[in-house]
Amino acid sequence: MMMSLYIPKLPHQLNQARTFIACRIKWVCDPYLDTVVSKEKNLKQVISFKNQLISSPSKSLPLSTLSLLKPYFNLSTTALNFFHKYYTVFSQFQPSPSLPFHIKLTPQAFSLHKEEQLILKSQPLRDDTIKRLAKFLMLSGAKRLPLHIVDRFKYDLGLPHDYITALLSDYPEYFNVCEDKDCLTNNDSFFLELVSWKDELAVSEMEKRVSLEDLRNVKRGERIGFPLNFPDGFDLKKKVRDWVFEWQGLPYISPYENAFHLNPNGDQAEKWTVTVLHELLWLLVSKKTEKENVLRLGDYLGFGNRFTKALVHHPGIFYVSNKIRTQTVVLREAYRKGFLVHKHPLMGMRFRYIRLMSKAKKKRRKSVGGVSHSQLQRQVSSTKKGIERNAKYKSREEENGSSESEFEDVGSSDSNLEGANNDGTRKMKM
Repeated sequence: MMMSLYIPKLPHQLNQARTFIACRIKWVCDPYLDTVVSKEKNLKQVISFKNQLISSPSKSLPLSTLSLLKPYFNLSTTALNFFHKYYTVFSQFQPSPSLPFHIKLTPQAFSLHKEEQLILKSQPLRDDTIKRLAKFLMLSGAKRLPLHIVDRFKYDLGLPHDYITALLSDYPEYFNVCEDKDCLTNNDSFFLELVSWKDELAVSEMEKRVSLEDLRNVKRGERIGFPLNFPDGFDLKKKVRDWVFEWQGLPYISPYENAFHLNPNGDQAEKWTVTVLHELLWLLVSKKTEKENVLRLGDYLGFGNRFTKALVHHPGIFYVSNKIRTQTVVLREAYRKGFLVHKHPLMGMRFRYIRLMSKAKKKRRKSVGGVSHSQLQRQVSSTKKGIERNAKYKSREEENGSSESEFEDVGSSDSNLEGANNDGTRKMKM
């Protein structure tokens, strides 16, 4: 359900007061966006392992070496089980009897990788990536961020895994890596900084839309409202709906401006916070990222818990999915019925990796004489138990002279137990 708002002209002053209505609001789960997140389960891990293998001169690595990466890639199983699960992507072999088992890419996966590299090396995509990375750094007033924060967004920004040497080294007029004190940890750390501010890039996606892509029409302080998109069944109480209407009419402050002088508890400051979040997600190739990444970045940008409040207060702009063992923040307007409205070329490649991964699951589910692999395993186990049970009963009959009817076998059947379905909603205090 899309909601578009007519923005009335309000008195030309920034609203420093806090008028948000304190009430409970039913936050309905969005099945389309949950599916978007679920489809990419283990994709990031698959691509991370793929990059590790490709970085090796032999394009393969010992299984024992890759197993050490389990905590860094957030695997929920062992590396061996992971590679077995996606055997259409990874292949296990032994170079020689005296060497340990190694892992390499399958021919299909290696072919996808080569196509991916052609896209990454294309000049239009490189230029696009450089601009989005520069804008990402410009969201911070200092035009720089610790490398460990940039690395958190490396996958979502579509950067090459070796982006410093493979990409940034070709743009010395844009970027520089320096060492300085980390303001949060007080430890020495490496930073990625923008060499100079780029005025031509300091225009947000929302400002571009209003100006019809003509940057000469961009006006500071315009009253720009965000697109609102609610799932079916979502309903705002009238007093909250009225507040959203008035809040949308507040002046739009660019995410590339410094508005920390505003009262952090005021409505205008909250709109600026939402503006920064909106621009951040728009810079990402999939228009989503893990919530932990957003909060960590918010700490370095100086927003503290204001990002968390913005996500809670504006479910029509942002959606937080709890799928795949984490929380993922999704920009609602970027998707229609679970599909990206504007698909980045890298997302096309990632969907092809997903299809290759899913082939392993389909083959695993293929029937053997009409019976799936998992069913076959249960049948073998059940048959084995039945043989052992019958042998046990027969032995007792011979010892006790009992009739066969006294030991009637009580069969057991598999039953599918389903947990109680919730109503797909969560109540959150605003």
